Amino acid sequence: MMFAASEHDANLYYAVKFVVPDPFLFFRVRGRSHIVLSDLEYDRARKQAKVDRVERLSDWAARAKAKGVERPTAADVAALFLKSHGVRKTLVPQDFPLGFALAMRKRGILLEAKSDPFWEERVLKSRGEVALIRQSLRHTESAIHRAEDLLGKSVIRGKRVYHRGTLVTSELLKRVINVSLMENQCVANHTIVAPGDQGCDPHCEGSGPIAAHRSLVVDVFPRSGETLYFADITRTFVKGKATEALKRQYEAVRAGQQVGLDRIRAGANGKGIHQAITEEMESRGYRTERKNGVLTGFFHGTGHGLGLEVHEAPRINSSDHILRAGEVVTDEPGLYYPGTGAVRLEDLVVVTKTGNENLTVYPKKLEVR
Repeated sequence: MMFAASEHDANLYYAVKFVVPDPFLFFRVRGRSHIVLSDLEYDRARKQAKVDRVERLSDWAARAKAKGVERPTAADVAALFLKSHGVRKTLVPQDFPLGFALAMRKRGILLEAKSDPFWEERVLKSRGEVALIRQSLRHTESAIHRAEDLLGKSVIRGKRVYHRGTLVTSELLKRVINVSLMENQCVANHTIVAPGDQGCDPHCEGSGPIAAHRSLVVDVFPRSGETLYFADITRTFVKGKATEALKRQYEAVRAGQQVGLDRIRAGANGKGIHQAITEEMESRGYRTERKNGVLTGFFHGTGHGLGLEVHEAPRINSSDHILRAGEVVTDEPGLYYPGTGAVRLEDLVVVTKTGNENLTVYPKKLEVR
C-alpha cells in the first residue's frame, strides 16, 4: 500500500505511470493494482493510469459513513478497502506517513515498512527507461553547451569575465542553463555553477562573479517535466588559462574517472571500484585528508543510481554493492583543494554484462578560451 502524490513520489509514479499532485491511495492485492482517488482525478486516471482498477474516494467514503464513520478520512477508506479484500497486514515504503500509519493501526491494520528500493525492479532500467534518461541528458548537455558558449564569447578584464559588457556571474550562467532546460520541458533545481574555492564544497550551488583563470564546477541534474526521468552531468571549466597545479589535478580526476569506466560492469563490487579510483588519485599524490580543519582530496562517493530520482539505488562507494546489468549509475570522482581549486567530472552509464554504455557525450575540456 502507498499513500502519496505521484508527482513527487517516485515509487508511486513507477507503480501507476500517472501524475497526480495530491496524495491518493494505491493498493496491490493478490497481484492486482488498485487506486482510490478524488472525483477530480477519476476520469483522467481511468484513461491514463497503468493499473487494474480505478475507484472513487467518494464511493468508499460513503461506504465508511454507512458503517457509522461520521467523517471518513483517507485512513478510514484504506482500512475499509483492505478489510473488504480480506487483508489485515500490508507492506508500505519506509517513508510512509507516520500519522497515517498510526491511524491504520488503530483501525486494525498492521503495516510493515520496507526499505528502499520498495520496487526491486526499479533498480534495473528497461530499454525504454534508458531512452528517456538519454533524452533528458541530451537536453542537459545542450544547456551546458550554452553556458560554455557564453564563456567562450566572453572577455577577461583583470580577474573578471565579461560578456557584452555584463559581468559574468554564477547566477547568469545558471539562468542560461535553466532557461535552456525549460525550453526543453526540463526543470532544474539547485543547479551548481561554483567558481573557485566555492567548488571545494561539492554541493555549493555557487554565487557571485566568475573568476578568470580559476576552476568552475558546473553540475546540472534536471528532471524532465514530460517523462519525470532525471539526468546528471558535471564538467569543470576554466575561463582563460589554468594553472599547472590545476591542470595536474584535472588530469588526475580524468584518470580516476577512466578507472571507473574501465571497471563498471555486471558483477563488479562498488566498493572495489571506489577504492581503485581512490588509489589512482593517491598514486598521483592526491591524498584525502583534513587540512586546517577542511577536508581535501576525494572525500565523496564515486557514484549513485539515477532514474525517477536523481539519487537512488545503487551506490558506488564504501558499500559492497554488486553491480547488475541494467543499472544506471554515475561515475563522478572529484578533487578539492582550496587555493588550487575544485575539479569534478561526471558521466552517466548503463551497466552491461561486459562493461558499460556511456550515455554522456559532452566533451571533457578544461580551458575555455
